[in-house]
Amino acid sequence: MTNLLIHSMSEFSDIIVPALTLAGADTVVEVGAEFGGMTALLAGHCAGRGGKLVSIDPAPQQEYLDWLAAQDSAEHVAATSLEAIPQMSGVDAWVIDGDHNWYTVYNELKQVRDICRRDGRPLLAFMHDIHWPSGRRDQYYAPDRIPEAFRKPYSHDGGARPGEPGLRLHRGFRGMGNFAFAIQEGGPRNGVLTAIEDFIAEELATGTEYMFAEIPGVFGLGVLFDMDAPWSAPLANLLLPLHQNKLLAALEANRLANYLRVIEMQDDEAMRRTHAA
Repeated sequence: MTNLLIHSMSEFSDIIVPALTLAGADTVVEVGAEFGGMTALLAGHCAGRGGKLVSIDPAPQQEYLDWLAAQDSAEHVAATSLEAIPQMSGVDAWVIDGDHNWYTVYNELKQVRDICRRDGRPLLAFMHDIHWPSGRRDQYYAPDRIPEAFRKPYSHDGGARPGEPGLRLHRGFRGMGNFAFAIQEGGPRNGVLTAIEDFIAEELATGTEYMFAEIPGVFGLGVLFDMDAPWSAPLANLLLPLHQNKLLAALEANRLANYLRVIEMQDDEAMRRTHAA
């Protein structure tokens, strides 16, 4: 498509790293290794505090593995998040940027909750892609890994556009073979934000309260944390000015509209060349 898209979770580093410092987070687990992006920043934070970064990714890039070989405070687990999270221990914070669908995110949160309770640590999770296009629409990198009962009808060729619940064939924002989208947006058990909301609601019904900040921009960052954590008040103060910030949301809408226009121009040119041939 184009390389103009700002998409890295590292764009939120000026929020995430100070938040980790406020929480005294030494050991961090990252779901989805991003060499040259957030992974390196997290590794630097953990190394500076004498801690450790553990990255979970079933198929990392070779560049990442080469970088990892030179690190003393970072390690890699070559497995899916739902396979690897139960193996973790002593984790202070979780950075989740893996498969963006309801089933994966909902179960990641349940596993993270169980690990935190077992180890007696408050939950602190930073979650990417909570807003469009994956906030209310499942995205699948490996559809076969999602149980059929939780897997929406999907397409590798359909593209998403804001405000349109369906997909446009070979148009709009799409994975070009790298991922698939659920054919329909919205409804139960569909999308990252829906998974987080469902988890929070179920926990609240059992008497456990979490704070959740939604930060617009770069597909959206969610910060979920225990309300009774000793650092919850200063963290909430850090995040409150950014929570559902209308200016950031407007800037993100404009960014996406411009990017989708670029995609549309590229698609039109590709079609013109095809017809000319």
